[in-house]
Amino acid sequence: MDRSSALPLTAAEIRSFIDDGFVRIDGAFSPQCAGEARAILWRDTGCAPDDPSTWTRPVIRLGQYGQAPFREAANTAVLHRAFDQLAGEGRWLPCATLGTFPVRFPSPVDPGDAGWHIDAGFDYENPDFLEWRSNITSQGRALLMLFLFSDVGAEDAPTRIRIGSHLEIARQLAPAGSRGMTLRALAADGFAGSSHCPETVATGRAGTVYLCHPFLVHAAQCHRGTKPRFLAQPPLLPRGPLLLEREDAAYSPVELAIRQALFGSDEPGQPAVEG
Repeated sequence: MDRSSALPLTAAEIRSFIDDGFVRIDGAFSPQCAGEARAILWRDTGCAPDDPSTWTRPVIRLGQYGQAPFREAANTAVLHRAFDQLAGEGRWLPCATLGTFPVRFPSPVDPGDAGWHIDAGFDYENPDFLEWRSNITSQGRALLMLFLFSDVGAEDAPTRIRIGSHLEIARQLAPAGSRGMTLRALAADGFAGSSHCPETVATGRAGTVYLCHPFLVHAAQCHRGTKPRFLAQPPLLPRGPLLLEREDAAYSPVELAIRQALFGSDEPGQPAVEG
């Protein structure tokens, strides 16, 4: 699809985001940009791109990256317009970095991080990541994003996604109000509440970006392919809190999805959620 128009996402794609929890944008940033970024990441892995004998670990986690190719990838015009469409115009902050990179290598070894989860939004100062929290208004996170910096096929450890699972998480978070729940509490049953959701995987060419609802349940997996997978998973940060009751009813699709989960409809005029 041509994404060069003023509004890159169609009405059908926005509806799919509300119902399914994600939308895929092909060619969100250029292959050249992806290649320049990979060169930096390869250097920092300490591994040789042309020598698989140096690929001795199933996953290497790299830190924050804000160099030019990463900033360029995160701030294309297409993505900025899509952020407006999903999170609300003026309601998000531009990305200065692209978060952590879990670089996954072909390996029969369990990477040890392949459980189902959501990404938390606040209380990051706690050294125990299982005590990080999420709440019904998704404090600290407007979107979950998956940036593909290498081609990712079905065997290349694509992120697993539970379609529609964001609705289940919204219903689970609602009784906890603004305090929210820790990842430990959310994961107590292994995210069994979304186990009935159909699964898909985040495949695509380098330059593909998946924009996901912050409550979407997802998981890593073993790499069964032949070439390492490079992916960033930054949050889109909100400029202010999400609101589930707006006098002007100008809800973003992120908010509409939560309203649909709680009220059975994303139409305005439903009762407020107590915090």
